[in-house]
Amino acid sequence: MTKTISSYFISDVLVEWYEQNKRDLPWRRTTDPYIIWISEIILQQTRVNQGMDYFLNFIAHFPDVKTLAEAHEDEVMKSWQGLGYYSRARNLHQAAKDIVERYGGFFPSSYQEILSLKGIGEYTAAAIASFSFNLPHAVVDGNVFRVLSRLFAIEDMIDSSSGKKIFSGLAQELLRPENATQHNQAIMEFGALHCTPVAPNCRECPLQEKCQAYARKSVLNYPKKKPRKETRKRYFNYFHIEKDNCIFLRKRTGNDIWKNLYELPLIEAPVRLSLDEISSLPEFMEFFPQVDSTLFWQISYRDKHILSHQTLHTVFYKVNDLPDMQYFENNCIKVPFQELDKYAVSSLTDKYLEKIRKRNLS
Repeated sequence: MTKTISSYFISDVLVEWYEQNKRDLPWRRTTDPYIIWISEIILQQTRVNQGMDYFLNFIAHFPDVKTLAEAHEDEVMKSWQGLGYYSRARNLHQAAKDIVERYGGFFPSSYQEILSLKGIGEYTAAAIASFSFNLPHAVVDGNVFRVLSRLFAIEDMIDSSSGKKIFSGLAQELLRPENATQHNQAIMEFGALHCTPVAPNCRECPLQEKCQAYARKSVLNYPKKKPRKETRKRYFNYFHIEKDNCIFLRKRTGNDIWKNLYELPLIEAPVRLSLDEISSLPEFMEFFPQVDSTLFWQISYRDKHILSHQTLHTVFYKVNDLPDMQYFENNCIKVPFQELDKYAVSSLTDKYLEKIRKRNLS
């Protein structure tokens, strides 16, 4: 691909636009790499208006690396509850411990050292390096992909290895080294506010005359992506079991969604099953040996919970007067209703428990 637009012209135009249109965001008022790191991780899969309260709450709970490193994982996960993509919180916690161990609690200041931290990829490392230390590393996020793909009418797919290499190289070429902070902030903000996915403001675009996609009247055809994979369907059957004004929860483990979050005892089935069909599964036999099915009461319909690449079909069953609690006493924790808000859970479980909390407080 031959570059036909002056690199510094683009940078200068974007920075000028940015100075006139940028949002006043708390992480832009500092060069503290810890603050910038937290904001970048939160905003990876979250819009600014949705992530702001989470950011402020997280920083209030964990104001510095040392505080985060010394916190219990359950506390970190609870502060992250509702944001989703919980591996981000686990990685933050692990990276904070690493910073304390390797760098004495001081955030590393080189791109390669930042990149070596758990959960930090090339984009986040470039963002921290440029925003905190003005190092000349170009950021390439979804907004940057969109702006560059339209400006240069790039046909390569942004989620292909060859495409990523092309975009990374081009982004670095366009970066004015001495003004890395402003340039990176500007191109991302331009994509977020002006060159938007669905309704870009092409009529008032300062780069309109240079935009190859606009000249071709095909702006909305960029960026190019691979076809989306079919969403995986999963079937979750939860069991609500009480004893002594408490409810049983257990922590999810293994490399799956919601790792280290708490939930009600669960039986996952390969397809949608009735309670009679579920009762023939080995897990059910382990949960409820010799239990009469009349003790079960379905208290939610088959709700659908949509994640990025999965759709969960869920149903909750209340189990009344369970005679044998041995499995749950040995494999779960018994949580008083008034202490449920201390445990980090998925948004799916939280919605259900909120109904339970209201019922028991009424």
